[in-house]
Amino acid sequence: MTDERVDPPFEADERVTLTAFLDYERATLELKCEGLSDAQLRERAVPPSAMSLLGLVRHMAEVERNWFRPVLGGEEMSGIFSPDLDWEAAWRDADTADVAEAFRVWHAECDHVRALVAAAPSFDVRGFRGGAWFSLRWVVTHMIEEYARHLGHADLLRERLDGSTGE
Repeated sequence: MTDERVDPPFEADERVTLTAFLDYERATLELKCEGLSDAQLRERAVPPSAMSLLGLVRHMAEVERNWFRPVLGGEEMSGIFSPDLDWEAAWRDADTADVAEAFRVWHAECDHVRALVAAAPSFDVRGFRGGAWFSLRWVVTHMIEEYARHLGHADLLRERLDGSTGE
């Protein structure tokens, strides 16, 4: 694996620090998937869990879309892999999902989020989602937590697939 992640700065303002950590987490998921075949990315390598690395990528595309677009863009929540917001579809359908398409969609959502965050005047910006108001600060922090939790899963999946360990 080629680690080309950029470490977050040790001293910076809130926006730079939090967005750098979020990008670092995104890059870590990319790194965990690097060099694997489509079959390996689809493999549910830690039974009985239904998780696969491809499922994680698909799930994170959904999560990126359905936090940032409603809160910052005023959009309704919408499924990428299931029109009826069946959140399990990202995991369940990974066995037959197009790997290149999943990564393309995830990258596109991350790029869209970067543009939304860059356009926000501050992290105090608020938006409505699922019956509650959320600040951009909360959403970015939540996304860092979401990636961090799932990167622990990715560590186990990758180690089980080919023995690779590390950050």
